[in-house]
Amino acid sequence: MSCQALSDEPLHSPFIMGRMAKAAEESGAVGIRANGVADILEIKNNVSLPIIGIIKIHYPDKAAYITPTCKEIDALIEVGVDVIAVDATANQDEGMLKSLKLNYPGQRFMADISTVEEGIRADLFGFDFIGTTLVGYTGHSKTIDKFRLLETLIAKCGNPVIAEGNFSTPREAALAIRMGAYAVVVGSAITRPQVIARRFVEAITEGAAEQLI
Repeated sequence: MSCQALSDEPLHSPFIMGRMAKAAEESGAVGIRANGVADILEIKNNVSLPIIGIIKIHYPDKAAYITPTCKEIDALIEVGVDVIAVDATANQDEGMLKSLKLNYPGQRFMADISTVEEGIRADLFGFDFIGTTLVGYTGHSKTIDKFRLLETLIAKCGNPVIAEGNFSTPREAALAIRMGAYAVVVGSAITRPQVIARRFVEAITEGAAEQLI
């Protein structure tokens, strides 16, 4: 379960994310993906599940925003997370990606990628997990089918592939596991009520409009 709420979202609060993680644990979730030191500390106080840690931050001179520099990696290591996820797309500095396992021996890393080429590159660089997190979120991946990408990476990568990014229904999550994904990370479809409620509102509004036609 991805338990995140950005600063401009209604549920932005370490306290709330801690309780969200607890609810996820009670549901049977086997891990938490969390953003930021404060949220991670609170989540660790509430659950004993493994944590994929990230820090989202925008730098003026960088397109990558998920754990984009070593400064964020150092902060996550200090707070203690099982896996650190970083942007491993074409937007990230290749030298940094290539050197992570050398500079941080013993720390496990997840590559957030958006294309097959990025996933294979991360696998060659020694990332412990390859995640489809950013499929559709980069300009060069807008038309990529997430299931086709997942299938290809599972076949070509030696390290485990994690399905993440718009796996929004139980059916999609189950299909990803049947295809051979190591795990599925689900976030907004469960933990962002404004997103969930919007789907209902849009469906009702569209249905009402159809009746009027």
